[in-house]
Amino acid sequence: MYGSEAERERLTGYYDFIHDYFPILPPRVSSSRYQPLHGPMPYSGSPSQEPLMEYRPRSPLSLAISSVLALVTHPSDPEPSSTASTIRSRTYAHTSAQAANSAIETECDLDLSSIDPGQVLSTAQPFVARERFHHRTPVDLESLLALLVLSVYEYSQRGNMIKMRSRAGQALEIALEKSLHVQRGNDEFSEARRRAWWMTYYCVTQGSIVRTTPPAIVINNPQFTTPYPSFSSDSEGWHILIPSQQVLVSATQFIANLNKSSPSQSSLQNMFEQMRGLDAWTDSLLAQADSPPIFLKEPEFGHQETTTAQSIRAIAQIKISSAKIKTHRFRAFSDIPIFIKRHCDLTAANPSTPTPNSSSTGINTLTCSCSKMEPPEQAPSCEYSTPPNSIAFNIQPTTPEDHPQYLISPQSPYSTQDSTKTCLHAALEISRMFESLPIPQPLDSQQQRIHPRRPLPRTMPPFACCLMQSSYVLFMIFYNTRVVKQLFPQSEGEHTGALTDTLMEQLRQGLQRIIATVSNYSLAFEALDGMRDLFVLFAHVHPVDILFD
Repeated sequence: MYGSEAERERLTGYYDFIHDYFPILPPRVSSSRYQPLHGPMPYSGSPSQEPLMEYRPRSPLSLAISSVLALVTHPSDPEPSSTASTIRSRTYAHTSAQAANSAIETECDLDLSSIDPGQVLSTAQPFVARERFHHRTPVDLESLLALLVLSVYEYSQRGNMIKMRSRAGQALEIALEKSLHVQRGNDEFSEARRRAWWMTYYCVTQGSIVRTTPPAIVINNPQFTTPYPSFSSDSEGWHILIPSQQVLVSATQFIANLNKSSPSQSSLQNMFEQMRGLDAWTDSLLAQADSPPIFLKEPEFGHQETTTAQSIRAIAQIKISSAKIKTHRFRAFSDIPIFIKRHCDLTAANPSTPTPNSSSTGINTLTCSCSKMEPPEQAPSCEYSTPPNSIAFNIQPTTPEDHPQYLISPQSPYSTQDSTKTCLHAALEISRMFESLPIPQPLDSQQQRIHPRRPLPRTMPPFACCLMQSSYVLFMIFYNTRVVKQLFPQSEGEHTGALTDTLMEQLRQGLQRIIATVSNYSLAFEALDGMRDLFVLFAHVHPVDILFD
């Protein structure tokens, strides 16, 4: 917690922990580093007692930011992973979130509604009579920006996707009311308005992705004429991020349409055309994302946001690669479920269903063409956490008879091997890009000397579903390659065996990177604990336990 909402304290916390992943405000101006309050805030442990806050911000945006900052371990907390610390962080975070919602309601209220309601509809507009939280952002945008932060908070910390979409929907209503989607002239607040609009667009479409539902807006609406924001260190950064979101929305709708389609010839051809279109679109965006950034100019105000721009490019590449997997997943794996608990658009397995055609060793004889693939470039491995005691999982993937088979056809534009290889490269790219996202570095040199090894969490992970897509592919290929290797060891020549061993090592490293990523996020966000536990324990269960040899 922080002692005021002046730029040098609470706002600095935003730039230290949030901005690189979720740039809703213009660039940082000051390079100063400021610490939170002297120690972890006290907490009585009573659920009915509101925690003590030494300073309660007035701005709803400051309060919403506090709901995220409160989840980050205080540098002086001697037991950051203890139950007491977790409950304290959770309580302070939710108190801040509730206060932010209350402040939003207050600032959207109209004085005349209580005095002369008959005059309200024709004349009144909300008026906020306080100083700005950020000197380059209009005060009347703060409620909208607070709703965007709260949308991510509801998903990542509370696991409430209904509220996630509701908060984003409220922000959209405010944005449209203020005509933020329409281009206007340049002034000192132009960049703030552009970021407010396109981050609202981002959050609204993200709700559609995680729920696999049609978006609340037309993603390529020609009426959205507001220019993209800008990074002085990368003129194309936002031009890659927003299209990456659009292609991921489209790929998610492809999955939804596929699940609803009938296996008629007409619908089959339509699915093939959609696959071709999505594949061409993702290839084009990946080529753009892989191109070197173009330096725009020295910023008129603030920093160049080099780290932020690099982070946004990585997030865009994660999303494009996830769209690749969604386009090819059915063709590659028949959408065979391996996780009992449903996450994102992955089909859940039924643990009570017996698995036919299993060998006496308990290994399902699924076929896979991946053992002949050329392995991608080597990547370094990561640390990972210790698995929990229990989690729901399905050791043996079920057979595909009860799942959509519409793309499993000789007429498909892609072979099973082609789609599997595409999914593999995309999954490994996702794992590498997540690993490349920056770790917050807010502490001064003295704090770094005191706690040199204490990990700090990345924040704002509304795109965690991409981790699920990547892990599904890597687990499937790892599992099936291991099965083929165990059941048919005599079929491997020296060259093929070396390729298989190299592929297995790439899969291990990719899975370790994913486990490390979700473990880092879960240092702050409790809703991702289930995802982390699912990955870790599944990786410990035969035959994937070789990951931890």
